[in-house]
Formats: sequence, structure tokens, C-alpha cells
Amino acid sequence: MKKFIILSLALILTPLHLFAYSEYVIPGGENIGIQIETPGLVVVGFYKVDGKYIGSETLKVGDTVLEIEGEEISTINEMSTLIDKNIKNDEVNIKIKRKSKEINTKLKLIKEDNVYKTGLYVKEKVTGIGTMTYIDPITKIYGALGHEIVMTETQGRVEVKNGNIFSSTVNGIDRSTNGSVGSKNASISYNNKIGTIKKNTGTGIFGTYTTTLPKKEEMSVAYWEDIKLGPATILTITEGNTINEYEIEIISLNKNEIKGNKSILFKVTDKRLLEESGGIVQGMSGSPIIQNNKIIGAVTHVLVDEVTKGYGVFIRTMLEEGER
Repeated sequence: MKKFIILSLALILTPLHLFAYSEYVIPGGENIGIQIETPGLVVVGFYKVDGKYIGSETLKVGDTVLEIEGEEISTINEMSTLIDKNIKNDEVNIKIKRKSKEINTKLKLIKEDNVYKTGLYVKEKVTGIGTMTYIDPITKIYGALGHEIVMTETQGRVEVKNGNIFSSTVNGIDRSTNGSVGSKNASISYNNKIGTIKKNTGTGIFGTYTTTLPKKEEMSVAYWEDIKLGPATILTITEGNTINEYEIEIISLNKNEIKGNKSILFKVTDKRLLEESGGIVQGMSGSPIIQNNKIIGAVTHVLVDEVTKGYGVFIRTMLEEGER
């Protein structure tokens, strides 16, 4: 089993949704930094207080703490302040979200070294890197990654309260080998915000590009019928900020997965990329796939046991999601 890693009466019908994306987009390939603030604080683990995991008596990994004593929280500092201000009988009232259900409960606390402790490890932000796929020059909506962002500790999709993308520079690559997927090493320029993140979905992250549009030639958006087996290319960065075009081969198409993120199966054939990265690495997600001067999709997954092979999402699936 292959593993992969992180689309009888004649009636006049009105469509439920008319997609307004452009037929020509600005292709991506740029490395981007990603930062997402979640609604509330996500529980990612527990630690012992007085020899006991007190946090796990009430909460589970993946729960989100939304409120303390009726007040919303979004930072660890807010959580600490509200606990100190409202604690009674070594507990506080909290509201949590578990999957899709909101629950009111109590959080037990223990005073240790004159400080009240929760026994919780929580996270307020998620950061990472990826690759820009496209920018719509008319709406300035962009799409990137081609798949959802999952929180490592919980394996759950990250909910977006606020989010931004930033410029990013690739400093090097840890190469992939069969059985071990490598990654891009990159720095994020947090002082150079280039867009917002409005949603995190199964076919990518989407938002508004907020700075000057890149001076690139716009590229035609392919239809499914335009995609052929055989030669294609991807646009990505392996060093610095220079986007390179690398050769791949489309080896399989699955129309049944056209709305998912694994409808295109490809293999890296470019000798230069194989030397630089060993195949596909983490951070390449979102790299545009180009064939016959049209953008057809974006890189989404790598096959762990065959790191020269990967999956891609169909470009119109991303464009449609970006417009929803």
C-alpha cells in the first residue's frame, strides 16, 4: 500500500453558484511564509502538576479553549490573566470546542511555586512555509499549497481566525530519499506581509493578495480535457528567491478525484531537481504544474516510498474553492 504525506420537462436552471475567477492567472512558484491565528487556544498536550495530569481530566488533545469565565481568549497571556483574576476553589469555568460541539465545563488548577498551573500545553498560532500557486489578477484572490494545513500535534485541520502570508527565502534543502521525505529550509520575512489568509481547505489556503502584483505574464487556465499524459513542468524555488522550471511527467489522471487534491499523478524527471532535492520535498506543496503553456494544477503530496512521484490538484478545483 502506497503512503503519501504535510478538488423529461425542459427547465431553465439557475446555477447555485457562478464562479467569477479569471481564465488567465498569474502563475506562482514563490516560497511563502504562513502564519495562522486560531479561534481560542488549541490543546496540544499535557504536563504533570503535583504528579498528576490534571488537564487531561477535563480536556482532550485537539480541544479548543474558547472562553474563561465568559470572556473570549485568543492568546496565552489572556488565558493566564483571566485565570489569575477569576479563580475560585482551585478551578475556573471554561467553554471549549470539541470537534464541532461547544461544551461548558470546569478546568481544575493546582498552585505550585505560588503559581496556578493548568497542566495544559496550548497553541495560539501555526506557522510554516509553502508555495504560491496562482494569483487572480482581477480579484487578487490567491491560492497556495493545494491541500489543508494540519496541526502536527492534533492531526486536525487548523481553523482560521486571522492569518497572513509573508515573503520567504529558501536557504537550502534537506533531500528526500525513499522512505524519508525531505524539506525546504526557509526564513520568513514577517515584516513583509503580502496577503491575508481567509480559509484553510482540503484544496489549499486562500485569501487576498495585498501587495503589488508580480510582474509576470498571465497564463491560461486549463480545462480537464486539456491535460495529457506526458511531459509537463513545475515552478518552484530550491535556493534563494529564484523560481525555476523543472521537468516532470504526468503518468496518470483520475477524474473521479477531480474535486479532491490527488487527481494528477506525476513523476519528477528533471536531473537538476533530482540532484538538488532527491525528488519532492515538504515546502513544494502549491508549486504550479504547467503543460502546453497552461496552468493545470499544483503539487500536493509526495509518495513516501517513491519520493520522485507525487500528486497534484486540478487548477480549476482550487480556483472554484478560492471563489466560494
